[in-house]
Amino acid sequence: MASFPLPTLLAESVAEEGSPERTEWLGGLPQIVGALAERWSLTVGPPFQPGGSASWVAPARDDAGRDLVLKVGWTHYESRDEAHGLRFWDGRGAVRVHAAHVDGPTTALLLERCRPGTTLKQARAEPAQDEVVADLLRQLWCEPPHAHPFRPLTSMCDEWAAGFDRAHAAEPGALDPGLARAGMELFRGLPRDDVPQRLLVTDLHADNVLAAERAPWLVIDPKPYVGDPAYDVLQHMLNCRDRLLADPRGLARRMADLAGLDAGRVELWLFARVVQECLDLPWLRPAVPLLAPR
Repeated sequence: MASFPLPTLLAESVAEEGSPERTEWLGGLPQIVGALAERWSLTVGPPFQPGGSASWVAPARDDAGRDLVLKVGWTHYESRDEAHGLRFWDGRGAVRVHAAHVDGPTTALLLERCRPGTTLKQARAEPAQDEVVADLLRQLWCEPPHAHPFRPLTSMCDEWAAGFDRAHAAEPGALDPGLARAGMELFRGLPRDDVPQRLLVTDLHADNVLAAERAPWLVIDPKPYVGDPAYDVLQHMLNCRDRLLADPRGLARRMADLAGLDAGRVELWLFARVVQECLDLPWLRPAVPLLAPR
């Protein structure tokens, strides 16, 4: 591993988690990347830095001369359907996937490379990011086919709500019990409402949008679920810390307007998600009473 370059965030994430399984997987990455390069006839460059926390991602070129990206990730439940989603979108608002391979704990994708590849976060101030994010989401929100592999948003929300309940029980003084209860009731209930169901990105924020040549901006690293489109603007807002704390309702109304969503519903979703996140992210706690349903 000494001569095999690791993205900073991936190395830090594995070390912080301390999981023997992930540590063993990280130690085997040189062999995994080598086998994938042989499988897909690739010349692979050093990984992008600082990278992400769950994948080794690097530029690559195949024997046909195509510039590509090799993404080698630790398989985890949120990103299970990334390749399915990218195939469904087929380049509409998102990068194309050329090949995928799953082998035990490893999920590998061969992806379209974006050039220049500048992130939306680097290129635009937050208010301008809002417009790009909303435009991309409106491209990506499509009704999935009748027989599709994607999980419902309810499954993710139920799992996260259960995790919140355990954490709040262990630290009951961290959040007012009434607000905690109201937030989790909404977090479990909103995805079950009778609203149009669309294929969602669920993790769209300005670091997951890259400048490209065939389109101004393309989404990377989706975590597809099927559910309420109003959920999909949340992650971007959570990444806009100063505006979220200063005027969370105003931010929710702005994103709802840009994305063509019901503003009241987006406010409810944002309240529920802020409650769900605020035990792990204490900086969010001041926003909870500001967003509490009136």
